[in-house]
Amino acid sequence: MCLIAFAIGMSPSRPLMVASNRDEFFERPTAPLHRWVLPDSTREIWSGRDLKDGGTWLGVTAAGRVAMLTNVRGAGERRAKRSRGQLPLRWLQGDLDWPDMVAGIRAGDYAGFNLVVGDFHRGVWGWVGNRSPQAPHEDAQSSLHHRLLSPGVYSLSNAALDTPWPKSQRLAHAMRMSVEQSAFDAERTLTQALSDAAVAAASELPRTGVPVDAERSLSSAFVHIPDRHYGTRSSMLLRVDRPGSTSTNQWRVQMDEWTHAPPADQNQPHRWSERQRVSESLTW
Repeated sequence: MCLIAFAIGMSPSRPLMVASNRDEFFERPTAPLHRWVLPDSTREIWSGRDLKDGGTWLGVTAAGRVAMLTNVRGAGERRAKRSRGQLPLRWLQGDLDWPDMVAGIRAGDYAGFNLVVGDFHRGVWGWVGNRSPQAPHEDAQSSLHHRLLSPGVYSLSNAALDTPWPKSQRLAHAMRMSVEQSAFDAERTLTQALSDAAVAAASELPRTGVPVDAERSLSSAFVHIPDRHYGTRSSMLLRVDRPGSTSTNQWRVQMDEWTHAPPADQNQPHRWSERQRVSESLTW
């Protein structure tokens, strides 16, 4: 996944919202949003799944655990010992608290990553990454950085948490607008932001070590790079709100994912798809 905005504790009636795009090579096998368990576990996960390495990029459990992952962009990063997609599973499948989760991550075992984890019922949220927030694209640098997160709106792309890339800032702005909107209006606001294919101005492009043409193509929220068979594969919205009376302690979790199939002709635009939408609901 390459773009996320999320709101924690910004509204008493809607304490968690997430909007995300996952960018990936079109040929990488992927399962859409569904309920599943690992072979060695009995705990159910609601998420999409990478069928190559078995991990995920955004998921939740019935117990109120949440995990979100992005990679950190850099030139020439070699394959690491472990898949980054296993990091969300470690939080979702276990009962680790935040300090133990951080302590169990060996920074050098993974290519550059950002991981946000949360426990909705305990009110614990944290970010951890293995690249310096001051120089995230220096591939040789691998050390662990982490902090707890207080209520607020945050954004992630392929640098560090809240790095002010144009597409991250635009999605975070849409998230702030949507927190108090109706469910219908919030979905419209966020899907418009996630489907935005406008690239950033040359003066706004980050410098991550990849060629400028690639940097420009990757600067839009919705990515399409046909000559590399790469682009935004799926988009997800997650919303937690209280059903019915505010006196109940139950919360409704609504997850909606859109799968964006690449065009048969790579010269045609890769567009947001209103079809192939999968929804999952659960109660916390």
